[in-house]
This record gives sequence, structure tokens and C-alpha cells, in this order.
Amino acid sequence: MKSIEQKKQLRIMKLFLVFNLIFIMGVSASVYSQNTKFTVNYVDITVKEMFDKLESQSEFRFFYNDQFLDLERKVSLNVKDKKMEDILNFLFSSSPVTYKILDNNRIVIMPKASPVVHQQDSEISGTVTDSKGEPLIGVSIVIQGSNSGTVTDMDGHFNLKVPGQDAVLIVSYIGYSKQQVPVGSRRTFSIMLEEDTQKLDEVVVIGFGTQKKVNLTGAVGTVNAEALEARPVMTAAQALQGMVPGLQIVQNNGGLENRASINIRGTATIGDGSTGGPLILIDGMEGDINAINPQDIENISVLKDAAASSVYGSRAPFGVILVTTKTGKTGKPVINYNNSFRWNQPTMLPEMMDSYTFALYFNDACTNNGQQPQFSPDHLQRILDYQQGKITNSTIPRPTNPQYWADGYSDGNDNVDWYKALYRDWTFSQEHNFSVNGGSERINYYASLNYLDQNGLMVFNQDTYDRYSATAKMNIKLNDWVTLNYSNRFIREDFGRPSALTETFFSDVARQGWPTLVLYDPNGYLYSTPSPALGLRDGGRDRTQTDYLYQQGQLTIEPIKNWKTYVDFNYRIKSANRHWDSQQLFNHDVNGEPYLYQTASNVHEDQLKENYMNINAYTEYSHSLASGHNFKGMFGFQSEMMRKSAFGLQRDGIIIPSLPSVDLTTGTDSNGGMVTPAVNGEYQRWTTAGFFGRINYDFNGKYLAEVNLRYDGTSRYRQEQRWNLFPSFSLGWNIAREQFWETLADYVGTLKLRGSYGELGNQNTSSWYPTYQIMDVKANNGSWLINGAKPNTALAPGLISSLLTWERVKSWNIGLDIGAFNNRLTSSFDYYTRNTLDMVGPAPELPVSLGTAVPKANNTDLRTYGFDFEIAWTDRLKNGLGYGLKFILSDSQTKITRYPNTTGRLDTYRTGQMMGEIWGYTTLGIAKSQEEMDTYLASLPNGGQDALGNKWEAGDIMFADINGDGKIDNGANTLNSHGDLKKIGNSTPRYQFGIDLNADWKGFDFRAFFQGIMKRDYFQGSYFFWGATGNQWASTGFVQHEDYFRLSADHPLGQNLDSYYPRPNFGNGKNLQTQTRYLQHASYIRLKNLQIGYTLPNSLTERIHISKLRFYISGENLWTGTRMSKIFDPETIDGGWKNGDSYSGSVYPLSKTISLGLSVNL
Repeated sequence: MKSIEQKKQLRIMKLFLVFNLIFIMGVSASVYSQNTKFTVNYVDITVKEMFDKLESQSEFRFFYNDQFLDLERKVSLNVKDKKMEDILNFLFSSSPVTYKILDNNRIVIMPKASPVVHQQDSEISGTVTDSKGEPLIGVSIVIQGSNSGTVTDMDGHFNLKVPGQDAVLIVSYIGYSKQQVPVGSRRTFSIMLEEDTQKLDEVVVIGFGTQKKVNLTGAVGTVNAEALEARPVMTAAQALQGMVPGLQIVQNNGGLENRASINIRGTATIGDGSTGGPLILIDGMEGDINAINPQDIENISVLKDAAASSVYGSRAPFGVILVTTKTGKTGKPVINYNNSFRWNQPTMLPEMMDSYTFALYFNDACTNNGQQPQFSPDHLQRILDYQQGKITNSTIPRPTNPQYWADGYSDGNDNVDWYKALYRDWTFSQEHNFSVNGGSERINYYASLNYLDQNGLMVFNQDTYDRYSATAKMNIKLNDWVTLNYSNRFIREDFGRPSALTETFFSDVARQGWPTLVLYDPNGYLYSTPSPALGLRDGGRDRTQTDYLYQQGQLTIEPIKNWKTYVDFNYRIKSANRHWDSQQLFNHDVNGEPYLYQTASNVHEDQLKENYMNINAYTEYSHSLASGHNFKGMFGFQSEMMRKSAFGLQRDGIIIPSLPSVDLTTGTDSNGGMVTPAVNGEYQRWTTAGFFGRINYDFNGKYLAEVNLRYDGTSRYRQEQRWNLFPSFSLGWNIAREQFWETLADYVGTLKLRGSYGELGNQNTSSWYPTYQIMDVKANNGSWLINGAKPNTALAPGLISSLLTWERVKSWNIGLDIGAFNNRLTSSFDYYTRNTLDMVGPAPELPVSLGTAVPKANNTDLRTYGFDFEIAWTDRLKNGLGYGLKFILSDSQTKITRYPNTTGRLDTYRTGQMMGEIWGYTTLGIAKSQEEMDTYLASLPNGGQDALGNKWEAGDIMFADINGDGKIDNGANTLNSHGDLKKIGNSTPRYQFGIDLNADWKGFDFRAFFQGIMKRDYFQGSYFFWGATGNQWASTGFVQHEDYFRLSADHPLGQNLDSYYPRPNFGNGKNLQTQTRYLQHASYIRLKNLQIGYTLPNSLTERIHISKLRFYISGENLWTGTRMSKIFDPETIDGGWKNGDSYSGSVYPLSKTISLGLSVNL
């Protein structure tokens, strides 16, 4: 039944795309001519003068060869409200020439073709040189509107077949201005390229518009589509990691449903209930960057400082990520198909001890705590016999009831590495992408289809992720001053996993999965007492289907030149349906007969729907004076509305395991007792409104200024706190435009200083209405009975401060941009300070007579500061080898500048604290003998190490008496009384970097991208790191833990006095203190992507009517360099469940991926 529904939905999606394509093609075929009209009266002027006058009155430009056109011929013209086609038809009616109007208002004049000869491909040749006459090697020459082209050889020479005289050549080369060259009747060409001393003039997408990069005064980073090309990743966010300085993307969990966290420039807020992520806009509308098809992306702009992002107001206090997707391009249809076939395997997995070593290790931990050994001598011998193949049964019958197999913990003798048992060695995935774009002068279109089939690493009940996306976009020029853009995007995500694959699984897998624990019983059935495998395979399925539908329209009106008005309407629907079922589990007895092991079963359904609507209306006007003064102003209004509804239901008692559905449940437990269904739900909404304005000024690109103002309102706060005004300004000075720099301009073409200041508010809260309390009402929740049933309950809400208001963010940024050696060398540097003020912190102290919890207040501040640096070199050698190197580096630190912690407690925030501080003891070493330990304790006459534990023996840790008071303790655990604690490190990732290397030569291309962190400390305090902790049920044994202290020379594993770990000890954590010896160096470098490709020569592909064909091999996460414990992946060490002040690091592993694919253009 499910598969039929899915097929139906796929058919609907296909019909949706076909409808859009038919509509686009139909409109494209019906609108194609120019509509600009002229009223002129020229008498007895030359053709050349006529061209000049028409060019001066319009944006048209004429291209011609005077060998076949008589420019001195006298003509007269008197027309009113006539189109350019009418004028040209009259002008050339009796002439041997004709014309063609190309894109960008270019008009090519050419000889009339013979009516009896069909136009055929012709061979052209030529040479490309620089302004000094030197030949240029590797210049790209492409026929406009197609992907056919070539590159110049070592002498700057080229040969190319063109489809006829109408063709136009696009000539481009690194460091030089691009040219368009009409072919006409010529067969040989001599083309000179001018040096492009302003590569930074490239247009960058900013808030509500675009701007030349050379004129930017804010901090903006950019990424183009090439950087995302052929990366074998699931999401665009993964491909962005390490690409933009200051953009911090962390993927600390490899699960298919887990998404990378995105942050701009470090810690944003620690306010209670506040969120500090950037605003992510896709074509101007808020969207999910993790759901969009990465191959639909044209470019990405990251607005990092307040001056750049302030136009978006309180929705963007911590930066903006602007994603611009691909659009249609004028010319014949270009069809692209590309694919990627992937093989994934875990990057890093812990390796468990063998069963015999594990048993000895646990026995030592028991005896060191004065307990009886966990494994008896007989049990140890049986474990060893099974390893050596002397016995084949993984367990024995239960001694008290031989009909059943014995408990795996007390009697199992298996030898299982549970990570190898539960995770696949590799898994196969694939992605396919199809797109088409094209159009005329009046309309262009873009459409794409994408399918991603990503399979997970679980052996039992494999987890899966499938993404289907369809996009259709069109741009219609309705007339000379009105343009309509329309975009339609549909995305579906299907995610499935075992119901047991939850965070609990990752916290339990190592401590629950003893190597001796039985995986399969002697009859070959999965066996649980408990163990992870049976629940994964038979415990049910968790499925989530999420649909996104984006509808976007933009009307652009330009009634007079340089005055444009935009009206945007954006609408998004997100629908999600989650189903999971928890099934009964069955073990098998000695005779292979099943019996009930896990009795409970239930079905859970969740429904979610979000409706988001956004309207933007803004107008801009630009004006330039002959004196070099340039002005641009913008004013607009923006509004947003979000509505959310959610409902969930869980009911016990699955009747038919193969049909787990709520309506096929009994509502009872396995004994027939009634179980009250669990119900959850919510209806929420929020709205925002904002007025914004921006003024830009520059003088000859030399002196730059920008002022932004935003007046914002939000429904999240009460009426008297609802509106706020947020200003920002920025200045720039391009020193290279100064007269005194002229002698250096040939070497350094851009040297721009810039600075900015801005204020914003943060209305992004996890609670949609933080100034309101909700009475918690629950059904059948009482802990007592009334008439035999549990009563409904209601909890009185707490108090809310009437003064609770916005967080405020104030930011400074200074920057330097450099472009040198014809912009082969480019660089930028930014230093910033961001103050987040009035965050919601802990409640102030009030008398207990208040009778309830004290409401929280705006009483916390912090300051984040750091730098972003980027440098790149791009060049092409005379032998045709093109290459590039890009290095980015960024750093951020955060200091708490206000926090209500009057006593200076170390277990919470305090004024003056640096975020990420790690306080701990200084380790002297592990005592190698009892004598050494006794001697050390004698040097501590005022209590030794008794504050940490007792019975200090050989193999235990000796800590340094930092304050010299004759004892080891943490004092009052405050800043003024911290005993022997000191700051031993900081967990903040520092000096995050990326290195991007690329090269191309004769069709081959190469890319290597490295990413990492240069400095980070991390104290990993979980049982994952320590092995043996409080008891055997919260402990594990990895091969790294084998390096533990063993005093006896007769120990079966050998004596080990120079161990890394202290002696294991159940029941006493005295050795497990936060300390210098076990502080992890979590810095790393990782080869994020390695890619090698080859593009077949056009001389081969054009024979089969293919304009471009590229094959490639790509790898992701191929190599990692780190000094950290091999138990952990440095990227995921702070993932998993929280353990005190740190995280366990036990997560779904990241994937190492090898991908093969091709890309073909028709």
C-alpha cells in the first residue's frame, strides 16, 4: 500500500515538472523580439553617424566589418515610435547586408547569405595576444549560447568550427577582460585582450541587491558553483565547510538525519532561550540549505558584519547566508546530465578489546576496588577456549533453567567487536541530476531534476535517505520596463532508520556491548540480554517524510532608467510526517523455539505543517554625476508570517507486526492492561515587519560610504517592547585609485581600507513568545486515582519579568582588500568585535517569601572578537598549465563581560571568563610503586589527596599541590578559592583553516581541498575515553585501554609500569579528574576533497553531438592528521550525549567516500 502511494506521488511530481517545462517553452517561443522604440529625424547623414546617434540614444551597440559595409553612404530617416527592427529594415532594404540582434543589445551587421546556399559549419583560426603583442596561452574561446569551444596553444593560436556567420565568440582569460567577437564573414582573427586590473569588480549578491565587489564596504565572503561541483556530499552545508573565513560549519555527527551546525564568527549568544545561527535565504526567501539540491546553486554570499547584514534587521543579528540558485541563460537550450556513484565507509571507528583481554581488564577493575572478579576462572577459560576454537558455542545453557541460553553478561563467551558487527565496511549510494536552460532576449528558463539515494552504515535494518527535487524557473520581460521572475521548487526527503537507532543507542553501544556478549546464539539466532543487535533488526522502523514547496515571484519595474522597484512574494509550505513503531522482541530457546523477550509494542505518529509567507517591496535609484560622484538609494518594507501546527499520537498494543498502524493497535499492554494513549500537539505563529533604507556613495570608486537603517517589529515581545531602530554605517578608501599610487598601479591595482559599525537586535528565540507563560495541562497524568482513573493535571506557570526585552548586538569591523599582479594575487583581512548585550541570564536573588521561582532578566553580556584572512593566487603558465592556490584562516574568541555570579563559582559563567575555559588539576604522573605513592602522600601533610578519594596505591595518579597548602582539593571551587585547580586549556576551536589547490591542463583537472583546526583543547571525561569508570555497567574496553597500569610481572597481559592509563577501578573515580595528562589535543587537518577529472576534446565529442563530456573521480574525508586519541574523530569529539561539561564523542561515524561520475552537456 505504501509503495503505491509513493509511486503516485512520484507521478504527480513528474507531471508538475512537465507542466512547468511546457509552459516555459511555450512562452519562450512566442516572445522574442526587441521592443525599444525610437523617434528620430535625421537628414543626409552617413551610416556611421547614424549608428553613433542610435547608440547615444539607447543601449544598443553595432558590430560590423567595413569591408562589406559602406559607412559613408548618406541616408535620411524620419520615424516616430518605431522599433530598432523597423529602422534597420528600412536602412538596409536595398543594401547587400543584413543584421542580427544578439543578447546584451548587440547588433551584428553581416553580408546577406545567398538564398540558394545553406549555411554550414566553417573553420576559423586566429591568434590571441596581450596589449604588448605577446601570445596568450590557454585562452578560452567559446561560441556564445553553446558549450563548444577551444583554447589557444603555446603560440596563442586557435582553430575552431563555427555554425555560421551569426556566431559570436566569447574570449576569456584569467586576469584579462572578457571580449565578445562577432564572426561575420571573417575566417582569420587577431584578438587583443586588455588586462583586467579590477577583478574585484565582480558583482556580489548583498541584501536586497547586488554590488561590485570593489565597492563593498562590509565584510562579505563568496563561494561559486565550481567550489561545490562534484563533491560527494549530502548537503550544501557540508560542501561549504572551510570555504569562507569566519563561516564555521561543524558536522559532529554522521547520521543521515543529522545536519551540520552553521555559525558565523564564533559564539553569538548564551542567552537563555536565544538562538545565534545566521539567517539563510534562498533566492531571497528563508529556506533550508541542507535540503536544497547543491547542484542548483549558482553562488553563495556570506554577510558577516552588521553593515552587510543590517538591512535584514533583527532576523539577522549574527550574519546572513544568501544562496542564489541558477537561472536560465539566453541562447539555445543547454541540457546537462551528471551523476555520482559513491562508496562510503566509516572514517573512524573505535576498536574493541578481544574478549579475553576485556575479561582480564574488568577483573582488574573489580579487584582494584575490593570486589570479586566479574569473570570466574572457569568463565575465563571458556572465553579463551572459544577464541582458540576449542569450543564453538558462544554461550552455555542457563544453569538454573537449561531450556534457555544463559545470560550473555554472566556467562557469554563470544568474541565480538560490536562496532564491526553493527556497522558495514562500506555502502553504496548514488546521485543523478538533470537540468536544461536557455531562452531568448525576452524570456529565459531553467529547470532541473535531482535524485539522491544515500544508504547508511547500519548492518541490521539499514538506515536510508532519499531526496527528490524539482525546480522550474523563468524570467519574462513583459515590456521594456517590467520584468517578471517566477520560481517553483519542490523537495521531498525520505528518511528511514531502525527505531532503536536513537541517542540512547550511541550512549549504550560500548558499555552494553561487551566483547563476551552473545551476538548469535549457538543455533544462529540473534540473542539479546540485552544487546544492541536484536533491537536494531526487529525492534521496528522509524520513517520521516518531509516535503518542501517553494513558490517565489518577483516583479521588477523600471519606468525610467536607473529607478527600479521590486515587489517580491515568497511562500513556503513544509509538511512532515513521522511514523515509528516499537515491536516486541523474541529470543530463541535451546531448541530454537521463540519466546517473548521485550513485551511492549506501540505505534507513534507525528504530523507537522509550517506555512511561511514573506512580502518584500522596495525601490532603488542610482545617479552618477560627470564629476565622478555616484549615489544610490534604496527604501523598502518587509513582512513575514510563520504558522506552525503539530500533532502527535502514540498507542500501545500492535496487533499485526507487519502492519504497524495506530488504528491496528489494542491500547493495551502484553498482559491486557489498558495503556492511556500519549498525545501531543501545538499551534504557533509569529510575524515580523520592518522598514529599511540604504544609501551608497562613492567618488570615482575611491571614497566609499554606506548607511543602513532598519526599523523592526516582532510579535514575540509585548507591545511596549515590540519595535526597535537599528542603524549601521560603513566607509571605504581604495588607495590604489589615488594619484600618488599611479606608479604602483601596475603591480597593486586594488588596495582598499574599509570599516563598519552596526547595531542590531536579536528576536530569534527558541520559545516563540518568551514573555508569556503557558499553563501546562496534561491528560491522565495524575499520580493518584479518582474513580479508578488517573485525573487530568494542570501546573501553575511561573512568573515572567515585564521588563524582558531584546538582546542587542553591536559590531565593529575593519578590513583590507588587496588585488595585485593583474589580480592574480588577491587577499582580504578583517578584524572584528561583536558585543551581545542584555542576554537573558539567571534570575536575581529575591526573598523566599516570593513563594515561586524568580523570573529571569536581561543581565548578561559577552564580547566575541577575532579575524578573517584570505589569500589566493591564480595563474596560467606558457605551457597551458593553469593553477590556483587559496588559503583561508579565521579565529574567534569570546569573553563574558557581565554575568550575575557574585561568588565567582567555576561551575557556571562568570564575568571575565573566556568561553571554553577548562579548569583542572596538574598531573605529576602515575605512581609506579606503593613506596612512591606513600612518599608523595607524606609530602602532603594536611590531607593528602583525600578530597578526591582514598586508598591511594601504585598505579594511581599523583596530582600537583599548586597552592602549596599540603593537600589536593578544589578549595571552594570559586575564582578566589580554587585550591589546586588552574586553567589547563580551552575547548574553543582556534585558527580554523582551509587550503584549496587546483590545476588544469589539456583537459585534465585536479583539486585538493584541506580543512582543519590549528588549536583546540578538549577534555573527554566520558567512559568512552576512560574505559573503566564507576561500575561495570558504565564502562567499556577499547584497545587503547589495554595500556593500563599493571604492577605484577605475572599478570597474563604482562607487567606495565609505564602505562598511559592508571589502574582501572570500579566504584571510585578518584583518578578520573579533569587534569593535564589526559587533556586532548583536538586540532586536526583533513583532506576533505580530492578530485581528478578529464574533459574529452571537442573534436571527439562534437561527432556525437555532445558539447562537453567530463569524467571524474572524487573522494571525501580521505585522510586525517591529528594527535588525538584514536578512539575519537576530531570532528565529532564534541558530539553525542552530554557528560558533565563535555560530550561523549560517541556518535554515528562520518563517512569516507569515493565517487565516480560524469557530466555531459548537449
